[in-house]
Amino acid sequence: MKIGVLALQGAFVEHAAMLRGLGVEAIEVRLASQLEGLDGLIMPGGESTTFAKLARAFGLIEPLRQFGRSMPVLGTCAGLVFMARDVGTEQDVLGILDVAVERNAFGRQVDSFEADLRVEGIEGEPFHGVFIRAPVVTKVGPDVEVICSLDDGRIVAVKSGHLVGTSFHPELTRDPRFHAYFLKLVEQFSGER
Repeated sequence: MKIGVLALQGAFVEHAAMLRGLGVEAIEVRLASQLEGLDGLIMPGGESTTFAKLARAFGLIEPLRQFGRSMPVLGTCAGLVFMARDVGTEQDVLGILDVAVERNAFGRQVDSFEADLRVEGIEGEPFHGVFIRAPVVTKVGPDVEVICSLDDGRIVAVKSGHLVGTSFHPELTRDPRFHAYFLKLVEQFSGER
């Protein structure tokens, strides 16, 4: 299995390390040609407007959009924002995940926090979520499943077919279960094609 990690900006090194720890080949993606032959893609956290500017500069917006329409993608934090249909501003987004998000929903960097989460599809003890200037999903389309909410009801993880988005950073923990969850989705998707 070959999983790409969008390596324009953000926590791509940590995602790649988590994948390699699970025995998967991780490919850093900076060019459209590097999407060929991948079984899935992770769009990491970072800064969503910077993501969009760099993706446009590298000619990646449309190739990423096409990839996401047909292949599994996990977007974490800024990656979720970049995948969303509606971000409340005019920035470039892929629009492949039928959700609306509020950027920086919890406040500034100093308002970052961690929380134990119950994520549908992840067995065992709660998953420890790291939230850094995190977005929140404010609206979901009819084909989008909420797989995790905070105790106050705010949506922090969603799944729609072969697409998954999280507000938190699973790569900043030592817990590989969220990446394993995504890899299982990739395997199921490959088996259905």
